Amino acid sequence: MTNELGWIDIRPAPAGPPAIGTLGPEGTSSEQAARLLGTRLPGEPPIVLRATYEQALEDLTAGTVSHVVVANAYRDIHPFYMADDIALASIFVMDTPLYGIAQRADGGPLSDHPSVVTHPSPRPLLDQLLPRTHQLSEVSTADSTSQAAQAVAEGRYDLALTTEPAATRHGLRFISRLRPIRMVWSVFVRT
Repeated sequence: MTNELGWIDIRPAPAGPPAIGTLGPEGTSSEQAARLLGTRLPGEPPIVLRATYEQALEDLTAGTVSHVVVANAYRDIHPFYMADDIALASIFVMDTPLYGIAQRADGGPLSDHPSVVTHPSPRPLLDQLLPRTHQLSEVSTADSTSQAAQAVAEGRYDLALTTEPAATRHGLRFISRLRPIRMVWSVFVRT
């Protein structure tokens, strides 16, 4: 469930049909935010999912997308604000899909010291959501919550801190409580 809280008017993008770039693969919070932005733009703009926000920025500067949506919590967002060939077009507040700690649905009992993979930005949620019966043996990072879920589905890690859509897509089940993150999203266009 997406909770839309507020918008700052969207600055028009340069001429051409709209397309929205953001962090993928399918199942990320960024994809949900891009879809919400798409409801504010004319037509039904395609969503272009990239492995990193930086790749989405490359698409923007190349003109293959008209807008890029970036989570303000992203640790490396500052180059987006500092670039002289792109501009902040809008910001909005949207709750992310529910986050939780998940394992493979067909996985057996967990060890007391499981490994976990997460996108770096929501990592503080691990302390809030990890059941007290477990202490992590390893915390690795992925470029997105969806990639984290995929890594667990492939058996490379025991657990993923991921979103509900990504867990569903990759056949994971949650072992923790779930919670959203109230997030500010930035929308960039070329100048």
